[in-house]
Amino acid sequence: MAEVDTFDLKMLAALQDDGRLTNQQLADLVGLSASQCSRRRMRLEEEKVISGYHADLAGEALGFGLIAFIHITLATHSPDNAKRFRELVNRIDDIQEAYALTGDADYVLKVILRDLKSLSDIVNNVLMPHQSVAHVRSSIVLDRLKESTKLPLKALG
Repeated sequence: MAEVDTFDLKMLAALQDDGRLTNQQLADLVGLSASQCSRRRMRLEEEKVISGYHADLAGEALGFGLIAFIHITLATHSPDNAKRFRELVNRIDDIQEAYALTGDADYVLKVILRDLKSLSDIVNNVLMPHQSVAHVRSSIVLDRLKESTKLPLKALG
């Protein structure tokens, strides 16, 4: 675990809100010089505390109107089968997130799609026929109550 101090936490919180902040803007927000912020930011990037920068795209504005969670149960629980499933998941751009689970399902996938036909295609033509998969159950998101990629940094302070 990386060691972060109060200034690092302030910087990280500000960058979570706006990753495009310049070092001067960041310095003004956290009470350090721009050069100190630059050195700290570079250290946090090198230590992989800051893992990257990206633009958040509005899926609905681009026609991605359906979010679903797909629960997967594997056909067999072997390392080879798990590897085949992992490779399948990594090939499908529609899958935004994938998690191995405890409980009834082995995996849960979050997919973002244009419509119900796209969901039908991924379930019936990609996941169900795959040799690693035994059972597929999907749930369509009716309403998003909260969405965040921010870490709860207050828990560290």
